[in-house]
Amino acid sequence: MKAVVFHGKDIGLKFEDVPVPAIGIDEILVKVAACGVCHTDLHYIDHGVPTFKKPPIILGHEASGIVEEAGANVTNVKKGQRVLMPAVLTCGRCSACREGRENICSNMKMLGNHLDGAYAEYMAVPAKDALDLPESIPLEEASVIADALSTPYHAVKNRARVQPGDRVVVFGCGGVGVNAVQLAAAVGAYVIAVDINDRKLQWASEFGAAKTINASQVDRIDKEIKKLTGGGADIAIEVIGNPRTIEQAFECVRVGGRLCVVGYTHEAISIVAGKIMFKELEIVGSLGCRPVDYVPLIRMVEQGKVDVAKMVTHRFGLDELSKAFAVMKEGVSLRSIVVP
Repeated sequence: MKAVVFHGKDIGLKFEDVPVPAIGIDEILVKVAACGVCHTDLHYIDHGVPTFKKPPIILGHEASGIVEEAGANVTNVKKGQRVLMPAVLTCGRCSACREGRENICSNMKMLGNHLDGAYAEYMAVPAKDALDLPESIPLEEASVIADALSTPYHAVKNRARVQPGDRVVVFGCGGVGVNAVQLAAAVGAYVIAVDINDRKLQWASEFGAAKTINASQVDRIDKEIKKLTGGGADIAIEVIGNPRTIEQAFECVRVGGRLCVVGYTHEAISIVAGKIMFKELEIVGSLGCRPVDYVPLIRMVEQGKVDVAKMVTHRFGLDELSKAFAVMKEGVSLRSIVVP
């Protein structure tokens, strides 16, 4: 089969022929319909963040497809079924999984990180994790549900705990950030979107933001947010992973408010601890999505409450993956998908 194989930071990506993966008795072979192109992969490709499985490895963790073959013990899915694969596979046995927090599973395995992913024509995955996709949802565009939608869904619903009428400010309007806007607006929140890219702010408006702010054009973003909200946002969601924007998001929160950090950074941040105490502020992190949350999210997509087709702005073949990363870096794509 054709696949894009990552050979490490020094060599990079190569489009090549590799064997179709063999499956175990509890696994399925999925013919990949599409794989979303995520910024996470750039951490491996450009920034030298190591994958758990040493290269060569096939990246890609946002996959939809059709079951080509099922292992002898598989009963939950069958050949020809349309499926979505979560970005992260959980064990179901550790203490976090037992407590219903599978997204922070002690033994989690991420596609395109711990095991080969979906920048390929076929992928082998555990059958227990496969999710049924209704016929009414476009199969290729559905791939972005696996991460670009599910990650902000968990953040908005479970960690930020957004309620109708909440004043929510979202920092960062890329693929995940725009979906945080879309999902918070679907709940009934008043959403303010912040970015330094006017095109991304336009997308945020189209996906439900009531107000947008270009942070590069104001002196202090916290003052602007406080003007718009009468004292500060109830909830700030940071989806960039930049120490400075995390600090800015913290400053935008009202007394008794909440900051939810979705973006990843390995750098330290500077926050005045006294403000956390005196203002009774909450700071929470958000990682991925629990398996149990995929079903209601897929239903929201099926009912038209969340738009996946509009999310996909660019399509590429497997041999054009480098172009997909190029448009991402240029900031001209919302979400690209690779279609084998």
